Amino acid sequence: MDFTFRVLNNTRTILSEIIDNTSLKDLNTVPKGFNNNVIWNIAHIVVSEQLLAYRLSGLPSMVSDEMIDKYKKGTKPEGPVTQQEANQIKGLLLSALKNTKTDYYNGVFKNYNAYTVSTTGNTLNTIDEALQFILTHEGIHYGYILALLKAIKN
Repeated sequence: MDFTFRVLNNTRTILSEIIDNTSLKDLNTVPKGFNNNVIWNIAHIVVSEQLLAYRLSGLPSMVSDEMIDKYKKGTKPEGPVTQQEANQIKGLLLSALKNTKTDYYNGVFKNYNAYTVSTTGNTLNTIDEALQFILTHEGIHYGYILALLKAIKN
């Protein structure tokens, strides 16, 4: 899992830099033809990792139920986020992943409730499978974020 955690950390570092280098207005912009924005995608990445790793393992997540309800699969931006919310999301990008990595190597994930993901139809049966899918999921959203940024600039 070392490689998986390295790639996740690298991707999240890039996403953190996107937050730093993109105006709050652009983070919140939903370009024509899209149904969400950059900051929603980044928050969705954090929430999804917490749901797929922690909740499906029967463990409490590091994010609030309110945040989960706002950014889980099937949601869309309810309105613009504030700078404070953007900063919170940015902070969770790396801190949540660091916590997951520590818990993984400390053997915290003992049980896992199988879950079939809608995007690929694959069933996740273990925390290792979940982490590998999280890597794929975050790559999909990173690509979507790059498309959003390109659309915003045009």
